[in-house]
Amino acid sequence: MTEEPADSGARAENPPAPSGEHEPWSGPEQEPGSPPAPGRSRRVRRFRLAAWVALVLAAIVVGASVMWVNGPPTEAELREKAGLFNKDRLRIGVKSDTPGIAFQEQSGRRAFKGFDIQIAYLIAADLGYRPDKVDFLAIETEDRARMQALDANGQPVGVDLVVATFSVTRERRENPSVGFSTPYLYTEQSVVTRSDYPGKITSLGQLEGKKVCTLGTSTSEKELAKATKATVTAKNLISDCAAGLKDGEFDAMTTDAAILAGFVAESGGAFRHHDIALEPTEMWAVNAGSNSALRTLVDLALYRSYADPQDQRWEQAYREYIDPLLAASPNMGVAEAEQPCALPPPVRRWPWERTLPVHDCPSR
Repeated sequence: MTEEPADSGARAENPPAPSGEHEPWSGPEQEPGSPPAPGRSRRVRRFRLAAWVALVLAAIVVGASVMWVNGPPTEAELREKAGLFNKDRLRIGVKSDTPGIAFQEQSGRRAFKGFDIQIAYLIAADLGYRPDKVDFLAIETEDRARMQALDANGQPVGVDLVVATFSVTRERRENPSVGFSTPYLYTEQSVVTRSDYPGKITSLGQLEGKKVCTLGTSTSEKELAKATKATVTAKNLISDCAAGLKDGEFDAMTTDAAILAGFVAESGGAFRHHDIALEPTEMWAVNAGSNSALRTLVDLALYRSYADPQDQRWEQAYREYIDPLLAASPNMGVAEAEQPCALPPPVRRWPWERTLPVHDCPSR
């Protein structure tokens, strides 16, 4: 009778693993219902955390992609839509006869100088145009809405932008040919007389029965018509009013204080400035016409100028051209010395590109 090996029971219960397979784990068995081992618990938590982070990132990417595709246009898209990509030069209509604001030299290079000119250069630079790529053309008051200026031969020429002491009004906003930017200067209406004028003028009503000159189709002409029955002469050029006032043809002239301050300073004491304390603020803005994409780009340039503390171009223009006018017009609100508040326009940018602050703008 053959005897069984002594360890046959052990071999039957735990047969050897087939060649090439791993040995089974020989650690203690997990009792049913007992908590998971510490190592396994940590691995599960890490897996769940990684999965959650991946889901959040995916949601952010998808959301950002949707916003990027369906959001407002990019700056490059606006340039293309505005017709700037293939445009070599930028035409801007400006005043040519307002000292300190926009004045064309009468000899030499006949260059344009003044506060409005510097604002035009600021905008043009942000649109991608160097100063030598900007053409300034003289524009009269009545042609600012039509955006028709005059070339060197006196022929009407369409312009891309109008930066010409153009005040924002409700009526002008409703004109489909006018597309105002955010304002770039705050001023007010005032009156100028000769220095020998008896007394002080504190309201337009005091011009009753006087011969008064102002700009045709301007906000000043309408305010004057509402306030008095003065004999009003409307001119296309405010310099014609100044010449007539000096020669005794008129008793007074009225328009925006920032415009009149230049003539008062230039008169060498012959003119006197009067504050008539009108409540409405004159808000000068750029007219981009029906080119809404270009208007948005202008707004973007003015917003950057306002919000970026390193951008001092507006402040430099004020110091260079308006500050020198203040001494000749004491106690006058010639123009506010701070750029009007500007909000970021609807231009699509990534969050990390939105580095400039956003302020709440007070209503006017």
